Amino acid sequence: MTQKIQPQPGIMEIALYVGGASKVEGVSDAVKLSSNENPYGAGDPAKEAFLRAVHDLHRYPSTDHADLRQAIASHHGLDPARVICGVGSDEVLQWICQAYAGPGDEVLFTEHGFGMYRICAHAAGATPVEVEETERTTDVDKLIAGLSERTKIVFIANPNNPTGTMIGGAQVARLADALPEGALLVLDGAYAEYVQGFDGGAGLVDARSNVVMTRTFSKIYGLGGLRIGWGYGPQEIVDVLNRIRQPFNLSNAQLAAATAAMNDQAHVIKSRTDNARLRDWLAKALADHGVPSDPSHANFILARFDSREEAQDCDAYLKSRGLIVRQVAGYNLPNCLRITVGDESACRRVAHAIGQFKAGERA
Repeated sequence: MTQKIQPQPGIMEIALYVGGASKVEGVSDAVKLSSNENPYGAGDPAKEAFLRAVHDLHRYPSTDHADLRQAIASHHGLDPARVICGVGSDEVLQWICQAYAGPGDEVLFTEHGFGMYRICAHAAGATPVEVEETERTTDVDKLIAGLSERTKIVFIANPNNPTGTMIGGAQVARLADALPEGALLVLDGAYAEYVQGFDGGAGLVDARSNVVMTRTFSKIYGLGGLRIGWGYGPQEIVDVLNRIRQPFNLSNAQLAAATAAMNDQAHVIKSRTDNARLRDWLAKALADHGVPSDPSHANFILARFDSREEAQDCDAYLKSRGLIVRQVAGYNLPNCLRITVGDESACRRVAHAIGQFKAGERA
């Protein structure tokens, strides 16, 4: 009898990823606020570069991503040889687990951390270890307490998704210093650009041999549809990751658009400024309706309701008004909704609808 074909250990432990909804049945003009996308889209230089790339559809892209790595390094003051580019920062996270964790190893992350950390750990056959947060914020003391001789990777997002909270550089450095020998700290900076003057952990990478940071073009740069991310780390680690990176993992169009986007910092500054203004306005408006949230450092807020049922009812009410937000029960936050900061019209619509929901609930 033929033996049943089996996947590698850990694969079947992965729950299929469910992205933010983008449609509401029966609503043709729904506003999508479920995936933390830049409501203003990509900047004009990135769009123009993407259009020009149509002339090179028959050409293989470069394998070294030299122009994009140089643009990233020039803007951030980094060594381009230590920059690695992937299909979104998710691919870089996957390489790190593939290269540095396996059966018998542990991968740590916080209880409200990004869902890909668990997926990447399982895919590598490692054991995911979830550590409690304190008031929806990364707690370094608890992470340190969760370390063991089996720990190989610790993931933290700073600012965190889906909470929007963040911790300071001294706390991150303390965590890096506490890691056991041979373990790696990975700083996920998908939302780093939304924090004025924040380097995403680049300085810590340069000062330590056990820290890697990742970034993305999907959020503030408005290129989520193209899937481009990058990482920065010690040379020996980047060299390892490049051994498992597919040589043509990014297309000409991706490389051209991302390079143009990195060189268009005016779009980044405008997006960050508008986001900060509208994020603060939306948080206050919801608080006035009895829906609190923690101070967010990203392009979304995590609205807290009194119960799972109330959060689900509000989500359904918003959908009936053509507003799509994100339920986050899968992130151990069943009484919350993550709401992307849209443009001014979208923010006002959300605040008004939640106000109506709360008023109707109390009536």
